[in-house]
Amino acid sequence: MNANQLPLIFDGHNDVLLKLLNMNDENAHRKFLDGYDGGHLDLPRIKKGGFGGGFFAIYIPSDMDLKSLMAQMSEPEYDVELPEEIAFVTALPIAVAKAAILAKIERESNGAVKICTTSAELRQCFETDTLAVIMHVEGAEAIGEDFSGLEVLYRAGLRSIGPVWSRPTRFGHGVPFRFPASPDTGPGLPDLGKELVRVCNRFRIVIDMAHLNEAGFWDVAGLSDAPLIVTHSNAHALCPLTRNLTDRQLAAIRDSGGVVGLNFATSSLRSDGQSSTDTPIEEMLRHFDYLIEHLGIDGVAFGSDFDGAAISDEIVDVSGLPALREKMRQHGYDEATMKKLCHENWFDVLERTFGA
Repeated sequence: MNANQLPLIFDGHNDVLLKLLNMNDENAHRKFLDGYDGGHLDLPRIKKGGFGGGFFAIYIPSDMDLKSLMAQMSEPEYDVELPEEIAFVTALPIAVAKAAILAKIERESNGAVKICTTSAELRQCFETDTLAVIMHVEGAEAIGEDFSGLEVLYRAGLRSIGPVWSRPTRFGHGVPFRFPASPDTGPGLPDLGKELVRVCNRFRIVIDMAHLNEAGFWDVAGLSDAPLIVTHSNAHALCPLTRNLTDRQLAAIRDSGGVVGLNFATSSLRSDGQSSTDTPIEEMLRHFDYLIEHLGIDGVAFGSDFDGAAISDEIVDVSGLPALREKMRQHGYDEATMKKLCHENWFDVLERTFGA
């Protein structure tokens, strides 16, 4: 069965904009549109894989040795030291540069890509074979204490914010890369972080709690009037990585009518926490089953982390998504369940967050 006969996927997270920015090429957006060797995402492979859209992250990178990080995460236990907070004056130009790449992709796509700001636009894109993009900020360093950065990015199309990546920000504290360990790793939201939650509620912007430590999670849960959303994470009970969600957190997300996007990162799937691409798709199905059990069938979706993590060799990149969906069907998920997991749950929760 080819990708056109499988339900389209809407995805909670990718880092392709970081990949494109790191090319240091003013025409990097063309490589996304025309295709290139490397990475996980470009438009030709997206069409092949049946990937209908998702959250495209604007992430401000730290100066980290990624080879060292991967080596540490191949140990039986690890605790990676977090980089320091990034200043607003450093973060804002990088965020603007990534937003500009996304704008160029949309402008030069001949209608094949659209930055969506409403749930109606998302649904229309799926009906017209247009790649549906939500502009997302992962780590709010570029927002600024007076929220001026939020105003500017909102007008450019921003509709989702994660207060933290893993390093601290003025808005909250992220979890480190630590295994095995609890996500209860530090203090809750400072006053500015609590105000960010209120501002996002007013603007009807998604508050993404991926990578937020447990105390911060409970602060958001107590303050927000929107469904609780974690764009890319998994079950802590199956993989005790700090980035994964405890049963108590899953229950709060379920009770709010929220959604968790299943993270493809092998370190957040495997019971041994290893960042190894030699990881079978069955590990993903194991987390799907557990999340469905604890969140209900309406609370689970996709959150790949393409271009930001080590992915199973059975998938490799976005063009390998048909293999995952076939395994899901063989596992026993019927057509209604497949559609919910692949895109309907995201559309439903975003409609309740954005409004129609």
